[in-house]
Amino acid sequence: MLDSTTGGPIARIEKLRVEFQTKDGPVVGVEDVSFDINSGETVCVVGESGSGKSVSSLSLMRLVEYGGGEIANGRLLFERKQGGEIDLAQTGQGMMRGIRGNEIGMIFQEPMTALNPVFTVGRQLTEGLRVHKGMNRAEAEARALELLRQVRIPEPERRLKQYPHELSGGMRQRVVIAMALACEPRLLIADEPTTALDVTIQAEILALIDRLKRETGTAVMFITHDMSVVAQMADRVVVMFRGNKVEEGRVEQIFESPQHPYTQALLAAVPKLGEMTGKALPEPMRLLGHKDSEVKPIKGQDKVLLNVQGLTTRFPVRGGFFRRHISNVHAVEDVSFTINKGQTLSLVGESGCGKSSAGRSILRLVEPMKGKIELDGVDVMALSAEQLREERREMQMIFQDPFASLNPQMQLADQVAEPIHNYRTETGSAVMDRVAGLFDRVELPRSFMRRYPHELSGGQRQRIAIARALALNPKLIVSDEAVSALDVSVQAQVLNLMMELQADLGLSYLFISHDMAVVERVSHNVGVMYLGRIVELGPRQAVFENPQHPYTQALMKAVPIADPRKRKSEKDLNFKPIPSPIHPVDYRPAPSEYNEVSPGHFVLTTDSGY
Repeated sequence: MLDSTTGGPIARIEKLRVEFQTKDGPVVGVEDVSFDINSGETVCVVGESGSGKSVSSLSLMRLVEYGGGEIANGRLLFERKQGGEIDLAQTGQGMMRGIRGNEIGMIFQEPMTALNPVFTVGRQLTEGLRVHKGMNRAEAEARALELLRQVRIPEPERRLKQYPHELSGGMRQRVVIAMALACEPRLLIADEPTTALDVTIQAEILALIDRLKRETGTAVMFITHDMSVVAQMADRVVVMFRGNKVEEGRVEQIFESPQHPYTQALLAAVPKLGEMTGKALPEPMRLLGHKDSEVKPIKGQDKVLLNVQGLTTRFPVRGGFFRRHISNVHAVEDVSFTINKGQTLSLVGESGCGKSSAGRSILRLVEPMKGKIELDGVDVMALSAEQLREERREMQMIFQDPFASLNPQMQLADQVAEPIHNYRTETGSAVMDRVAGLFDRVELPRSFMRRYPHELSGGQRQRIAIARALALNPKLIVSDEAVSALDVSVQAQVLNLMMELQADLGLSYLFISHDMAVVERVSHNVGVMYLGRIVELGPRQAVFENPQHPYTQALMKAVPIADPRKRKSEKDLNFKPIPSPIHPVDYRPAPSEYNEVSPGHFVLTTDSGY
């Protein structure tokens, strides 16, 4: 099925089977998968963690052997630059070294592990060019500069001399893309290249890969679990489930008439930006095959639970010979908001905008410099260490990475019981009764109580973190990117669970996220943060349907929508580079002043730098 815009197939995967040897015998990573990738075409491979999508790409690069895998069956046919087809499954590692990087480029998910921390960016970019293209140093450096300009890195001459740790996540990812494109490969494999990035940087990188594909005719194999990215990028889609391909088709067919039940469930679980238009209150998602199909909006109360005024948090930067205090990072600058009982306020913004610092400052996990924090009438800032410990029963936090916040050596029941023992809210046999009740609440079987964290999936671990946060019946839960690392369907279930608990227990959430579609689904009110300040604050409906601040508008434009007929073009994206939040010690920022554009909808009038 060739399109007029594409040439013949560059890579053909036929009946691929990959096995991993373990102590318990062989485990199948990919069972039986076949599909083609044509030149000038983007094929998106989608599926959840463990479906075999990354294993397929590592097999094409013949890197799967280095991870303990073995290609047990199948052919990996690749059309070489100088013509002639070879089967990569049978090729020796010596020849593969000549193909990797030169004819097949790969962008990995985690840019920091793909870059060598001890070499400069310039050295890493020129290495492949000198090995594969036989260029001398000056030619390779000129090409490296041109590549950095192509991936839109500001001040490329300076960047060549820098080391990876000196660049932001988005910049590092662009360097990895430049490295993958350096030798003009015929096939580019992108494995979740935007998962860890902000909306605006993700939009730029997707537009960049798309533009380079059109200009050079490269074939792209794009691996992701984000359906809105698929809608933005794909020509064809391959859906994988438990090591098998369950559906393949053109992107419009997959989105508009999915045939396989797994694809249907996957698309039903994707929150789409704009789905909540016209609705004032958040409501859970309708998931396929769920018992409770009646979806009730969550109203909450009119009574204020948390009142934050003028919150300011700065971190000292030390330098010079005597490690003197030379400047400050202005992480949170004059932030004010309120959260009502049983309602959710979401803080959105890009990495480094101060949203996590704001959440931690409210719990005093980070000490604010000044400001007023009042939780249900208690002045949190005035509490001594002993009183703060008592007050923490009322406010709990759920972190982004549940694995890092759980103890690997403790059984799950003991981890959920720990806060109960610490605060002695229950004693004796009542403790385990309470824990069992919490497992029921977060819909985990009681048999899991004796398990350890490594025996659970990411979504199940996040449920344990929620159960532990609920153990003391808190009034406020700060959720810091709690669902950003989860697969689509698991994310939808965890979100529904959090909203159900809010409706039943009257919980209030401060929901910190950079995923605009999720925020639209769960929020009563939204605050948009930029460089430590809230630039726009108001009811979710007002902020999403009538954004007033130029930064909010740019953020909304950048969000990919899970509909292939609503693709963004590159001209929609016009982002300014984010200025530095570091200022000298004597710097006095202006206070935040707001203009009320409609009832409860405030827009910053102070210069926010955007």
